[in-house]
Amino acid sequence: MLTITTASASISPPTTPNLQLINRRHLLLLASLSLSSFSVSDSVATARGLLQMPPPRLTNRYFLVRAGESQYESLGIINTNPVAKTSVDSGLSDKGKKQTLKSALELKAMGACERNCWIWPSITQRAYQAAEIIAAVNGVSRSYIVPEYSFLDARGLGAYEGKELEAISQVYESDSISSTIKPPPIDDGTPNESVADVFVRVTQLMSILETQYSEDTVIIVSPDSDNLTILQAGLVGLDLRRHSELSFGPGEVRYVDPSSIPTYKQPASAVYKCLNPPNCN
Repeated sequence: MLTITTASASISPPTTPNLQLINRRHLLLLASLSLSSFSVSDSVATARGLLQMPPPRLTNRYFLVRAGESQYESLGIINTNPVAKTSVDSGLSDKGKKQTLKSALELKAMGACERNCWIWPSITQRAYQAAEIIAAVNGVSRSYIVPEYSFLDARGLGAYEGKELEAISQVYESDSISSTIKPPPIDDGTPNESVADVFVRVTQLMSILETQYSEDTVIIVSPDSDNLTILQAGLVGLDLRRHSELSFGPGEVRYVDPSSIPTYKQPASAVYKCLNPPNCN
């Protein structure tokens, strides 16, 4: 049998220095005094969180681009279901490709990417195709195309999904009454978003861009007009209920100037008059 023996040793407690013991309460008091001398307002001032709308200033310069006509738009059909946003059927029509080429040449004439630029398209098929065309014409590397996966989705129009494009005027009639009125819902997965809902999305997008970049050029490519009109209205402090009067046509390009209020214009679909919104026939 293995026997293990241990030598006994006398272990004396460590000698305590001849110093006054520091008690825990004293430490907490010192910590609280340190915190009170720290300026909270300074920390808040340097924090970069959600962008204030309208912003006092923008760190970057921005161009807003609506993608050219989509396949569905060429058929006169509303298509806003995000489930199908990457489908080939949601891509640019032949006319849409020409419109996008024109917008790419316009951006080049404006010198948008002379000192390089970032292109932020919705991952929606037509918007991403538009971004590729813009990049090719302006000599921008594909590595500078940054797909956006949700904040730039086309505005979900609920029960208007699959209806004729002219029906959008009914949505705009409701928008003009309140920014919180939603289109009627549907159970096919299409969201029914109010102007206020979209405003939250585009504000989040701008907050990311203003935090991620500094003194850069960013081209935002949206699959629809509403993202851009609501964003532009927010940037210049216009009544969100009038966003549709800033309507973007397919392939339209606009430089963001927060100090300049853009000219209102009636969208093509504004001819329709709803007498009892949001219950319109």
